[in-house]
Amino acid sequence: MSDKEKKEQEEMELQWIQLKKDFGSSLAGETTKEKMLRKIKENPLVPIGCMATIGALSYGLWNFRRGEQKISQYMMRTRIIAQGFTVVALMVGVVLTTMKK
Repeated sequence: MSDKEKKEQEEMELQWIQLKKDFGSSLAGETTKEKMLRKIKENPLVPIGCMATIGALSYGLWNFRRGEQKISQYMMRTRIIAQGFTVVALMVGVVLTTMKK
C-alpha cells in the first residue's frame, strides 16, 4: 500500500467515526427492543393504527370465508380507513420529530 492509499484509508475511517458521532452518539448500544419501545413512545398512534388495520382485515377475511359479504365489505372499507389513519399518524410523527431537532 502506498502512502497515498494509506492516507485515503485513514480519512475514510475518520469520516465514519465522525458520522457515528453525529448520528448516534446518544443511541449507541441501543438494542432492537429498546429502539422499538422508544419509537412507540415517540409516536403511539402508529401501533394503534396498525392493530386496527390488522383487526379489520382479519375480521373481514373471516366473514368473507363464512359467506357474509355485507360485513366483509364493511370491514374492508374500515381497513382502508385504518390504513389512512396509520399513514397520517406516521406523517405527523415524522414532522414532529423533524421539528424537535
